[in-house]
Amino acid sequence: MPDTNPPVELAVVVPVFNERDNIAPFLERLDAVLVGIPHEIIFVDDDSPDGTSNVIRPIALRDPRIRLLTRIGRRGLSSACIEGMMATAAPCIAVMDADLQHDERILPEMFHRLRRDSLDLVVGTRNAGTGSMGEFAENRVRLSHVGRRLSRLVAHCDLTDPMSGFFVVSRQFLDDTIRSASGVGFKILLDLVAASPRPVRFTEIPYRFRTRLHGESKLDLVVSLEYLELLLDKIIGEWIPPRFVVFALVGSVGAAVAMALLWLLVRVLGLELLVAQVLATWIAMTANFVLNNELTYRDRKLRGRFFWGGLAAFYLACSVGGAANLRVAELSRRAGIEWYLAGVVGLAVGAVWNYFITSLWIWKRARRKNSTR
Repeated sequence: MPDTNPPVELAVVVPVFNERDNIAPFLERLDAVLVGIPHEIIFVDDDSPDGTSNVIRPIALRDPRIRLLTRIGRRGLSSACIEGMMATAAPCIAVMDADLQHDERILPEMFHRLRRDSLDLVVGTRNAGTGSMGEFAENRVRLSHVGRRLSRLVAHCDLTDPMSGFFVVSRQFLDDTIRSASGVGFKILLDLVAASPRPVRFTEIPYRFRTRLHGESKLDLVVSLEYLELLLDKIIGEWIPPRFVVFALVGSVGAAVAMALLWLLVRVLGLELLVAQVLATWIAMTANFVLNNELTYRDRKLRGRFFWGGLAAFYLACSVGGAANLRVAELSRRAGIEWYLAGVVGLAVGAVWNYFITSLWIWKRARRKNSTR
């Protein structure tokens, strides 16, 4: 028997993590503004510990317009949005958060403008016209403006709010760009416009960013780092993995820590050089592991017994990398290369070894066994 329901014209993709208390008011607000627009709402939940999926699931049983994708062992807002967008056949697809900070009242206008003007993209902007960041702290506003300036390095259009998480795209534009998207971090809008093979036909509609009612903001140092990682992926990703750049930066911090500790232990505490070298190296390697676990491999973060097992494996891997560093530097010096260039070659070999062995051995296990958002 044929389905008498009108075809879906708009899909609203909503990535969620620990948003259980916001689901009901969010759906009430959307239901009020989307009257007359055949739509579906697709929640993509990264296995929230607070039971967000358990709140959505009974609602979806009663209302066929509500759908739920629960991802196990995967994390990340951008990749969640991609999976949600590719799970619908709707010709127009919106992305917005469930935390009630995005003004759902402009969503119908965004949808109608996209169709009426045959656009690729309509963005809800906080940085143009009557739009604003609302009551947010000055440092967060400043961060948004810095992100806007950096986005010009990779974007194919001059958006006033490239860090916005509130937009509507056409199916055709999505199909044209999605296979070139990185899926890195939290800024899926910039990912899409940077992946576009042609100039983007877009417009922006201003709105005032609201404060969240429940839950905690996801904006922190890691989000900022993932934004920079996305930019690196667009600029150098064809040649150098952005994760390796972060790994190398963490290694540089570790080297600085080791040198500072060595000076302290020898010059201030009077320890013998060999003893001080061992202690400084051990402390620096431990710091490197913790930073890599929190930053470089945040999507495969080790916890509990996996943390301690990973730390032991990291000591072993980096010891081998250090030996390779010294051996390559020595051979380079014997080959007539200047000492400082020989040192650089040795460091590069050691860094590449450490990166690949830890990726394939230590944090690879975390992805399979211990991955959470």
